[in-house]
Amino acid sequence: MALGKRLSLIFKAKASKALDRAEDPRETLDYSYEKQLELLQQTRRGVADVATSRKRLELQMNQLKSNSDKLEQQGRAALAADREDLAREALSRRSGLQTQQADLQTQYQQLQSQEQQLTVAVQRLQAKIESFRTQKETIKATYTAAQAQTKIGEAFSGISEEMSDVGLAMQRAQDKTAQMQARAGAIDDLLASGALSDASLPAGPGDDIQRQLEAMSSGSDVDSELARLKGQLAPAPETRAIEGPAGQQGAKS
Repeated sequence: MALGKRLSLIFKAKASKALDRAEDPRETLDYSYEKQLELLQQTRRGVADVATSRKRLELQMNQLKSNSDKLEQQGRAALAADREDLAREALSRRSGLQTQQADLQTQYQQLQSQEQQLTVAVQRLQAKIESFRTQKETIKATYTAAQAQTKIGEAFSGISEEMSDVGLAMQRAQDKTAQMQARAGAIDDLLASGALSDASLPAGPGDDIQRQLEAMSSGSDVDSELARLKGQLAPAPETRAIEGPAGQQGAKS
């Protein structure tokens, strides 16, 4: 259980660090600005909806007023025609229309008040968003300048990730070069000592035995040739004793 909690803590710490490195404040600011613009758009749409509803009530109120005026005229005409019953009916209907008109007037005033409040809210929100946009651009410019300055400083000091990668690559290249040089030197030494044969020469089965036989044959040939030369330069004593008198006899004759 303790191991699981520890692994979870390590994972969360590494994830938080990775997210912190991946997060760009400029992108966060732009995202917040876009969300505020969306909110402003929704608020404006709400104001438009309220204004539309208010306009509809206004049209209904005008229609009721027109019908009420018409009923009043009809009532007058009925009384002039000595039709009091028709005049009473016309006035009764006109009274019902006036009641509806009063209700619509109340709703109309409420919508008008809401519309005014939303309009003020939209204006304040728009001013706030404009201020945020100015601050956002200022912060982004400052962050970009600080980021550039940091990268330059890291490049000079060699502590940036990019420069560290370059340094590691250079170190690996140097190590590999030194390794290849040492290998080449060792091969040259082995070739010079005869411990390593030249792979470019033709090879066949029994090469080591053949070389030993050739070496022995070469040594025997050298000994034979040396003995022959010695024999030519210094004749044996027996040969001088036999050839001596003959040489003298030849001289006398």
